[in-house]
Amino acid sequence: MEPLLPSSSRHELAELTVEVIGRSQALTQRVPSLISRQRIAALVHEMNSYYSNLIEGHKTFPKEIEQAMRDDFSDNSDKRANQFLSKAHIAVELLMRTRLEQEPDLRIQSAEFICWLHHEFYSRLPEELHFGERRDGTKYKIDIGQLRAFEVEVGGHQPPHYASLPDFMKRFDDFYDSNRILATNQLIALAAAHHRLAWIHPFGDGNGRVARLHSQAWLIRCKADGGGLWTISRGLARQKDEYYRHLSAADQGRLNDFDGRGNLSDKGLADFCLFFMRCMIDQIDFMASLLDLQTLIARMEAHLHLTYPQWSLKEREQIGRILKAALVDGEIDRTTATRVAGVSPATGTKLIRKALDAGLLSTPSPKGSLSLVFDSNVLESYFPKLYQDLPV
Repeated sequence: MEPLLPSSSRHELAELTVEVIGRSQALTQRVPSLISRQRIAALVHEMNSYYSNLIEGHKTFPKEIEQAMRDDFSDNSDKRANQFLSKAHIAVELLMRTRLEQEPDLRIQSAEFICWLHHEFYSRLPEELHFGERRDGTKYKIDIGQLRAFEVEVGGHQPPHYASLPDFMKRFDDFYDSNRILATNQLIALAAAHHRLAWIHPFGDGNGRVARLHSQAWLIRCKADGGGLWTISRGLARQKDEYYRHLSAADQGRLNDFDGRGNLSDKGLADFCLFFMRCMIDQIDFMASLLDLQTLIARMEAHLHLTYPQWSLKEREQIGRILKAALVDGEIDRTTATRVAGVSPATGTKLIRKALDAGLLSTPSPKGSLSLVFDSNVLESYFPKLYQDLPV
Protein backbone atom coordinates (compact mmCIF):
# COMPACT_ATOMS: atom_id res chain seq x y z
CA MET A 1 0.00 0.00 0.00
CA GLU A 2 2.99 2.32 -0.49
CA PRO A 3 3.19 5.29 -0.67
CA LEU A 4 1.63 6.14 2.66
CA LEU A 5 2.20 9.88 2.21
CA PRO A 6 1.99 11.49 -1.25
CA SER A 7 4.97 13.27 -2.79
CA SER A 8 2.84 15.07 -5.39
CA SER A 9 1.05 18.36 -4.70
CA ARG A 10 2.92 18.84 -1.41
CA HIS A 11 2.99 22.65 -1.66
CA GLU A 12 -0.77 22.83 -2.20
CA LEU A 13 -1.41 20.30 0.56
CA ALA A 14 0.78 22.30 2.94
CA GLU A 15 -1.23 25.45 2.18
CA LEU A 16 -4.49 23.58 2.81
CA THR A 17 -3.11 22.34 6.15
CA VAL A 18 -2.49 25.90 7.30
CA GLU A 19 -6.00 26.89 6.17
CA VAL A 20 -7.69 24.00 8.00
CA ILE A 21 -5.83 24.63 11.27
CA GLY A 22 -6.40 28.38 11.19
CA ARG A 23 -10.07 28.24 10.26
CA SER A 24 -10.83 25.45 12.72
CA GLN A 25 -9.30 27.41 15.59
CA ALA A 26 -11.19 30.54 14.53
CA LEU A 27 -14.44 28.56 14.49
CA THR A 28 -14.38 28.07 18.27
CA GLN A 29 -14.24 31.84 18.73
CA ARG A 30 -17.53 32.35 16.89
CA VAL A 31 -19.53 31.41 19.98
CA PRO A 32 -17.95 32.89 23.14
CA SER A 33 -19.61 30.59 25.69
CA LEU A 34 -18.16 27.12 26.29
CA ILE A 35 -21.60 25.86 27.39
CA SER A 36 -23.26 27.07 24.18
CA ARG A 37 -20.43 25.57 22.11
CA GLN A 38 -20.90 22.23 23.85
CA ARG A 39 -24.66 22.33 23.22
CA ILE A 40 -24.09 23.08 19.53
CA ALA A 41 -21.38 20.39 19.35
CA ALA A 42 -23.91 17.86 20.69
CA LEU A 43 -26.18 18.83 17.80
CA VAL A 44 -23.27 18.37 15.38
CA HIS A 45 -22.63 14.88 16.82
CA GLU A 46 -26.19 13.92 15.91
CA MET A 47 -25.74 15.49 12.48
CA ASN A 48 -22.50 13.52 12.03
CA SER A 49 -24.38 10.26 12.57
CA TYR A 50 -27.00 11.37 10.02
CA TYR A 51 -24.41 11.92 7.31
CA SER A 52 -22.42 8.80 8.13
CA ASN A 53 -25.69 6.87 7.75
CA LEU A 54 -26.49 8.73 4.53
CA ILE A 55 -23.17 7.78 2.93
CA GLU A 56 -24.07 4.14 3.60
CA GLY A 57 -27.50 4.60 2.00
CA HIS A 58 -29.57 5.00 5.20
CA LYS A 59 -31.60 8.11 5.95
CA THR A 60 -32.76 8.98 9.47
CA PHE A 61 -34.51 12.27 10.17
CA PRO A 62 -33.30 14.54 13.02
CA LYS A 63 -36.44 13.98 15.09
CA GLU A 64 -36.01 10.21 14.71
CA ILE A 65 -32.42 10.53 15.96
CA GLU A 66 -33.63 12.53 18.98
CA GLN A 67 -36.22 9.85 19.68
CA ALA A 68 -33.58 7.13 19.47
CA MET A 69 -31.48 8.98 22.03
CA ARG A 70 -34.48 8.66 24.37
CA ASP A 71 -34.82 4.94 23.48
CA ASP A 72 -38.03 5.72 21.61
CA PHE A 73 -37.71 3.52 18.51
CA SER A 74 -40.04 3.28 15.52
CA ASP A 75 -42.29 0.27 14.93
CA ASN A 76 -41.10 0.31 11.31
CA SER A 77 -38.17 -2.13 11.05
CA ASP A 78 -36.15 -0.04 8.56
CA LYS A 79 -36.57 3.20 10.52
CA ARG A 80 -35.77 1.39 13.77
CA ALA A 81 -32.58 -0.07 12.27
CA ASN A 82 -31.48 3.39 11.09
CA GLN A 83 -32.21 4.81 14.54
CA PHE A 84 -30.00 2.16 16.14
CA LEU A 85 -27.21 2.95 13.65
CA SER A 86 -27.39 6.67 14.49
CA LYS A 87 -27.53 6.13 18.24
CA ALA A 88 -24.56 3.74 18.11
CA HIS A 89 -22.50 6.23 16.09
CA ILE A 90 -23.21 9.07 18.53
CA ALA A 91 -22.37 6.89 21.54
CA VAL A 92 -19.09 5.68 20.04
CA GLU A 93 -18.02 9.20 19.07
CA LEU A 94 -18.63 10.45 22.62
CA LEU A 95 -16.84 7.44 24.10
CA MET A 96 -13.96 7.97 21.68
CA ARG A 97 -13.65 11.63 22.69
CA THR A 98 -13.53 10.61 26.35
CA ARG A 99 -10.79 8.04 25.70
CA LEU A 100 -8.71 10.57 23.75
CA GLU A 101 -9.02 13.05 26.60
CA GLN A 102 -8.20 10.52 29.31
CA GLU A 103 -5.49 8.61 27.40
CA PRO A 104 -3.14 11.13 25.74
CA ASP A 105 -0.75 8.33 24.71
CA LEU A 106 -3.44 6.20 23.08
CA ARG A 107 -2.22 4.80 19.75
CA ILE A 108 -5.15 5.67 17.53
CA GLN A 109 -3.46 4.08 14.47
CA SER A 110 -3.19 0.68 16.12
CA ALA A 111 -5.26 -2.34 15.12
CA GLU A 112 -6.41 -2.51 18.75
CA PHE A 113 -7.97 0.98 18.64
CA ILE A 114 -9.47 0.53 15.19
CA CYS A 115 -10.95 -2.85 16.21
CA TRP A 116 -12.22 -1.19 19.40
CA LEU A 117 -14.16 1.36 17.29
CA HIS A 118 -15.70 -1.50 15.31
CA HIS A 119 -16.56 -3.45 18.47
CA GLU A 120 -18.09 -0.47 20.29
CA PHE A 121 -20.25 0.38 17.28
CA TYR A 122 -21.62 -3.08 16.55
CA SER A 123 -22.01 -4.09 20.20
CA ARG A 124 -24.63 -1.32 20.48
CA LEU A 125 -26.73 -2.74 17.65
CA PRO A 126 -29.42 -5.39 18.03
CA GLU A 127 -28.64 -8.95 16.93
CA GLU A 128 -30.47 -8.60 13.60
CA LEU A 129 -28.00 -5.88 12.55
CA HIS A 130 -24.98 -8.13 13.14
CA PHE A 131 -25.14 -9.50 9.60
CA GLY A 132 -23.55 -8.36 6.35
CA GLU A 133 -24.58 -9.26 2.82
CA ARG A 134 -22.48 -10.73 0.02
CA ARG A 135 -22.81 -9.79 -3.65
CA ASP A 136 -24.94 -12.87 -4.29
CA GLY A 137 -27.40 -11.75 -1.61
CA THR A 138 -26.46 -14.31 1.03
CA LYS A 139 -25.88 -13.09 4.57
CA TYR A 140 -22.98 -13.69 6.93
CA LYS A 141 -22.41 -13.02 10.63
CA ILE A 142 -20.15 -10.04 11.31
CA ASP A 143 -17.22 -10.78 13.62
CA ILE A 144 -17.55 -7.80 15.93
CA GLY A 145 -14.25 -6.08 16.63
CA GLN A 146 -12.30 -8.72 14.69
CA LEU A 147 -10.29 -8.49 11.48
CA ARG A 148 -12.10 -10.27 8.66
CA ALA A 149 -11.35 -13.96 8.09
CA PHE A 150 -12.44 -14.21 4.45
CA GLU A 151 -11.80 -12.68 1.04
CA VAL A 152 -13.79 -9.70 -0.25
CA GLU A 153 -14.04 -7.52 -3.36
CA VAL A 154 -14.90 -3.82 -3.17
CA GLY A 155 -15.97 -2.53 -6.56
CA GLY A 156 -12.94 -2.97 -8.77
CA HIS A 157 -10.57 -3.20 -5.80
CA GLN A 158 -9.26 -6.47 -4.37
CA PRO A 159 -8.31 -5.79 -0.71
CA PRO A 160 -5.42 -7.72 0.85
CA HIS A 161 -5.82 -11.40 1.64
CA TYR A 162 -7.28 -11.82 5.11
CA ALA A 163 -4.23 -13.75 6.34
CA SER A 164 -2.04 -10.68 5.69
CA LEU A 165 -4.29 -8.18 7.51
CA PRO A 166 -2.25 -8.20 10.77
CA ASP A 167 0.88 -7.26 8.79
CA PHE A 168 -0.91 -4.48 6.92
CA MET A 169 -2.41 -3.10 10.14
CA LYS A 170 0.99 -3.18 11.83
CA ARG A 171 2.55 -1.27 8.93
CA PHE A 172 -0.33 1.21 9.09
CA ASP A 173 0.31 1.76 12.81
CA ASP A 174 4.11 1.88 12.56
CA PHE A 175 4.07 4.50 9.82
CA TYR A 176 1.20 6.80 10.77
CA ASP A 177 2.01 6.85 14.48
CA SER A 178 5.72 7.43 13.97
CA ASN A 179 7.83 10.53 14.51
CA ARG A 180 8.29 10.73 10.76
CA ILE A 181 4.89 12.39 10.53
CA LEU A 182 5.75 16.00 11.31
CA ALA A 183 3.14 18.24 12.91
CA THR A 184 2.86 20.12 9.61
CA ASN A 185 2.05 16.84 7.83
CA GLN A 186 -0.51 15.48 10.29
CA LEU A 187 -3.60 16.47 8.31
CA ILE A 188 -2.09 15.21 5.05
CA ALA A 189 -1.33 11.93 6.80
CA LEU A 190 -4.88 11.86 8.20
CA ALA A 191 -6.33 12.15 4.69
CA ALA A 192 -3.94 9.54 3.29
CA ALA A 193 -4.66 7.16 6.16
CA HIS A 194 -8.40 7.49 5.55
CA HIS A 195 -7.88 6.02 2.09
CA ARG A 196 -5.33 3.42 3.12
CA LEU A 197 -7.58 2.12 5.90
CA ALA A 198 -10.44 1.80 3.39
CA TRP A 199 -8.00 0.10 0.97
CA ILE A 200 -6.98 -2.46 3.61
CA HIS A 201 -10.69 -3.08 4.30
CA PRO A 202 -9.96 -4.75 7.66
CA PHE A 203 -13.53 -5.79 8.49
CA GLY A 204 -16.24 -7.77 6.81
CA ASP A 205 -18.64 -4.85 7.24
CA GLY A 206 -18.57 -1.34 8.69
CA ASN A 207 -15.26 -0.23 7.15
CA GLY A 208 -16.56 3.15 6.01
CA ARG A 209 -18.07 4.00 9.37
CA VAL A 210 -14.90 2.99 11.20
CA ALA A 211 -12.70 4.95 8.78
CA ARG A 212 -14.76 8.11 9.33
CA LEU A 213 -14.71 7.66 13.12
CA HIS A 214 -10.96 7.11 12.93
CA SER A 215 -10.51 10.32 10.92
CA GLN A 216 -12.60 12.15 13.52
CA ALA A 217 -10.35 10.77 16.25
CA TRP A 218 -7.29 12.08 14.42
CA LEU A 219 -8.86 15.52 13.99
CA ILE A 220 -9.51 15.58 17.74
CA ARG A 221 -5.93 14.49 18.44
CA CYS A 222 -4.67 17.32 16.16
CA LYS A 223 -7.04 19.79 17.86
CA ALA A 224 -8.44 20.57 14.42
CA ASP A 225 -12.08 19.59 14.95
CA GLY A 226 -13.13 23.00 16.24
CA GLY A 227 -14.17 21.57 19.59
CA GLY A 228 -16.66 19.30 17.82
CA LEU A 229 -18.30 22.15 15.88
CA TRP A 230 -17.76 20.65 12.42
CA THR A 231 -17.59 17.22 10.81
CA ILE A 232 -16.02 15.80 7.66
CA SER A 233 -18.91 13.36 7.07
CA ARG A 234 -21.25 16.13 5.92
CA GLY A 235 -18.79 17.18 3.23
CA LEU A 236 -18.22 13.60 2.08
CA ALA A 237 -21.97 12.90 1.93
CA ARG A 238 -22.65 16.04 -0.09
CA GLN A 239 -20.01 14.93 -2.61
CA LYS A 240 -20.57 11.20 -2.31
CA ASP A 241 -19.91 10.41 -5.99
CA GLU A 242 -16.68 12.45 -5.94
CA TYR A 243 -15.68 10.81 -2.66
CA TYR A 244 -16.02 7.32 -4.11
CA ARG A 245 -14.37 8.34 -7.38
CA HIS A 246 -11.30 9.68 -5.55
CA LEU A 247 -11.19 6.60 -3.30
CA SER A 248 -11.21 4.39 -6.40
CA ALA A 249 -8.55 6.46 -8.19
CA ALA A 250 -6.24 6.16 -5.18
CA ASP A 251 -6.70 2.37 -5.31
CA GLN A 252 -4.95 2.25 -8.67
CA GLY A 253 -1.41 0.99 -9.20
CA ARG A 254 1.54 3.21 -10.09
CA LEU A 255 0.89 4.78 -13.50
CA ASN A 256 4.44 5.33 -14.77
CA ASP A 257 8.01 6.23 -13.72
CA PHE A 258 6.86 9.73 -12.75
CA ASP A 259 4.14 8.46 -10.39
CA GLY A 260 6.13 7.89 -7.22
CA ARG A 261 8.09 4.81 -6.17
CA GLY A 262 5.43 2.77 -4.42
CA ASN A 263 3.10 0.05 -5.59
CA LEU A 264 0.11 2.42 -5.73
CA SER A 265 -0.35 5.71 -7.57
CA ASP A 266 1.23 8.68 -5.80
CA LYS A 267 -0.89 11.09 -7.85
CA GLY A 268 -4.06 9.17 -7.01
CA LEU A 269 -3.29 9.45 -3.30
CA ALA A 270 -2.37 13.15 -3.60
CA ASP A 271 -5.60 13.92 -5.45
CA PHE A 272 -7.59 12.10 -2.76
CA CYS A 273 -5.83 14.11 -0.03
CA LEU A 274 -6.55 17.36 -1.89
CA PHE A 275 -10.22 16.42 -2.19
CA PHE A 276 -10.43 15.38 1.47
CA MET A 277 -8.80 18.55 2.80
CA ARG A 278 -10.92 20.79 0.58
CA CYS A 279 -13.94 19.05 2.09
CA MET A 280 -12.58 19.99 5.52
CA ILE A 281 -12.31 23.66 4.59
CA ASP A 282 -15.76 23.64 2.96
CA GLN A 283 -17.37 22.27 6.12
CA ILE A 284 -15.49 24.58 8.50
CA ASP A 285 -16.55 27.56 6.38
CA PHE A 286 -20.15 26.31 6.32
CA MET A 287 -20.28 26.05 10.11
CA ALA A 288 -18.52 29.41 10.48
CA SER A 289 -21.30 31.01 8.44
CA LEU A 290 -23.96 29.38 10.64
CA LEU A 291 -22.20 30.40 13.86
CA ASP A 292 -21.69 34.06 13.05
CA LEU A 293 -23.09 35.48 16.28
CA GLN A 294 -25.10 38.37 14.87
CA THR A 295 -26.74 36.37 12.08
CA LEU A 296 -27.46 33.48 14.46
CA ILE A 297 -29.17 35.88 16.86
CA ALA A 298 -31.13 37.33 13.94
CA ARG A 299 -32.31 33.84 12.95
CA MET A 300 -33.34 33.12 16.55
CA GLU A 301 -35.36 36.34 16.65
CA ALA A 302 -36.97 35.51 13.28
CA HIS A 303 -37.92 32.10 14.65
CA LEU A 304 -39.84 33.77 17.49
CA HIS A 305 -41.74 36.04 15.12
CA LEU A 306 -42.63 33.27 12.68
CA THR A 307 -43.41 30.49 15.15
CA TYR A 308 -45.20 32.38 17.95
CA PRO A 309 -47.48 34.98 16.31
CA GLN A 310 -49.90 34.48 19.23
CA TRP A 311 -47.40 36.22 21.50
CA SER A 312 -47.39 40.00 21.46
CA LEU A 313 -44.62 41.76 19.56
CA LYS A 314 -43.24 43.09 22.84
CA GLU A 315 -43.16 39.57 24.36
CA ARG A 316 -41.30 38.20 21.34
CA GLU A 317 -38.73 40.99 21.53
CA GLN A 318 -38.26 40.53 25.28
CA ILE A 319 -37.87 36.76 25.03
CA GLY A 320 -35.48 37.34 22.13
CA ARG A 321 -33.23 39.35 24.43
CA ILE A 322 -33.29 36.52 26.99
CA LEU A 323 -32.33 33.97 24.33
CA LYS A 324 -29.49 36.19 23.12
CA ALA A 325 -28.10 36.49 26.67
CA ALA A 326 -28.32 32.70 27.11
CA LEU A 327 -26.46 32.17 23.83
CA VAL A 328 -23.66 34.60 24.69
CA ASP A 329 -23.26 33.57 28.35
CA GLY A 330 -24.13 29.88 28.04
CA GLU A 331 -26.51 30.01 30.97
CA ILE A 332 -28.10 32.85 32.92
CA ASP A 333 -29.94 33.10 36.20
CA ARG A 334 -33.55 34.25 36.30
CA THR A 335 -32.70 37.65 37.72
CA THR A 336 -30.37 38.30 34.80
CA ALA A 337 -33.04 37.11 32.36
CA THR A 338 -35.52 39.56 33.84
CA ARG A 339 -32.97 42.37 33.72
CA VAL A 340 -31.96 41.86 30.07
CA ALA A 341 -35.65 41.66 29.10
CA GLY A 342 -36.15 45.05 30.79
CA VAL A 343 -39.27 44.00 32.69
CA SER A 344 -40.53 43.65 36.27
CA PRO A 345 -39.84 40.42 38.23
CA ALA A 346 -43.46 39.31 37.81
CA THR A 347 -43.40 39.85 34.05
CA GLY A 348 -39.97 38.23 33.85
CA THR A 349 -41.35 35.10 35.51
CA LYS A 350 -44.16 34.94 32.93
CA LEU A 351 -41.75 35.39 30.00
CA ILE A 352 -39.41 32.70 31.33
CA ARG A 353 -42.36 30.32 31.74
CA LYS A 354 -43.41 30.97 28.14
CA ALA A 355 -39.90 30.23 26.85
CA LEU A 356 -39.62 27.07 28.96
CA ASP A 357 -43.06 25.80 27.90
CA ALA A 358 -42.14 26.43 24.25
CA GLY A 359 -38.94 24.41 24.66
CA LEU A 360 -36.73 27.38 23.82
CA LEU A 361 -34.98 27.28 27.19
CA SER A 362 -34.19 24.52 29.66
CA THR A 363 -33.58 24.55 33.39
CA PRO A 364 -32.41 21.88 35.84
CA SER A 365 -34.89 22.94 38.55
CA PRO A 366 -37.90 25.24 39.11
CA LYS A 367 -35.61 28.07 40.17
CA GLY A 368 -32.47 26.96 38.34
CA SER A 369 -30.40 28.72 35.71
CA LEU A 370 -31.56 28.96 32.10
CA SER A 371 -29.82 27.74 28.96
CA LEU A 372 -30.70 27.47 25.28
CA VAL A 373 -32.22 24.36 23.75
CA PHE A 374 -30.93 23.21 20.37
CA ASP A 375 -33.24 20.49 19.06
CA SER A 376 -35.22 19.50 15.97
CA ASN A 377 -37.92 22.08 16.77
CA VAL A 378 -35.54 24.99 16.13
CA LEU A 379 -33.09 23.24 13.83
CA GLU A 380 -34.17 24.67 10.48
CA SER A 381 -34.60 28.16 11.90
CA TYR A 382 -31.36 28.41 13.87
CA PHE A 383 -29.14 26.28 11.62
CA PRO A 384 -30.60 26.15 8.09
CA LYS A 385 -29.19 23.44 5.82
CA LEU A 386 -27.31 21.72 8.65
CA TYR A 387 -29.20 18.63 7.57
CA GLN A 388 -29.04 18.89 3.80
CA ASP A 389 -31.80 16.82 2.17
CA LEU A 390 -29.83 14.54 -0.11
CA PRO A 391 -30.89 11.61 -2.26
CA VAL A 392 -30.02 8.18 -0.86
